[in-house]
Amino acid sequence: MQHIREKYYGNMRLIPAIDLIEGKCVRLTRGDYRTQKVYNEDPLEVARAFEDSGLRYLHLVDLDGARAGQIVNWRVLERLATHTSLHIDFGGGIKRDEDVHIAFECGAAQITGGTVAIKQPERFLSWLDQYGAQRIILGCDLRQERVAVSGWEEHSALDWQPFLARFLEAGVRYVVSTDIAHDGMLQGPSFELYERMLSAFPNMQLVASGGISHLDDLDQLQQLGCSGAIIGKAIYEGLLTPKMLRSWQEAHPPTTDEDS
Repeated sequence: MQHIREKYYGNMRLIPAIDLIEGKCVRLTRGDYRTQKVYNEDPLEVARAFEDSGLRYLHLVDLDGARAGQIVNWRVLERLATHTSLHIDFGGGIKRDEDVHIAFECGAAQITGGTVAIKQPERFLSWLDQYGAQRIILGCDLRQERVAVSGWEEHSALDWQPFLARFLEAGVRYVVSTDIAHDGMLQGPSFELYERMLSAFPNMQLVASGGISHLDDLDQLQQLGCSGAIIGKAIYEGLLTPKMLRSWQEAHPPTTDEDS
């Protein structure tokens, strides 16, 4: 197990996040739409700032789509993909075959599906078969260690372990997991949860999300064996600047090229 974790050490992607409501760059706290705060009305300006700082990845979430049950902000995705070279993973509202097609046509490099994996697992598996594990990410967002769905507004009774086991056995490679209790709180990630996840599934490429606010958080996630970290509110509140993230990434260069 230790050998497998070392394969990812030094190769953790830093992935800034843009969450969209009505085409604007916003952040929520613990997924509560009532806590919405607009940081910039032009997501392209934000994305270009990330790119200009030397960052390569972007986690783009359509919060309107998560509520509507289908992609809403696809034009923003298209604009960002057209005017930047960022590697974009897109999520929120991807529940239909048409949504996946739209996302990829608009320039997403990867898509993340969470709710659909709970409610329509065979559909999610069909996407995995059609597009491949490099392009289909499994979303595993948790509230009290139970999987949350529909923009975190619904709860399931499903524990994360059997949920992950099913899809990892089917060939899923990447998993993005947010402990909702930590999201937007700037009080550190759920290290203990991620450690248990990686102990249970050491071959999983786990992208941690929620609560990251210091460079020390990134060090700890890397040491746990996480293959990526999504940073949102800490950037917008000025705790972690794109330049700081780029410097951290340069000090921890990738050992392999996993962009494909």
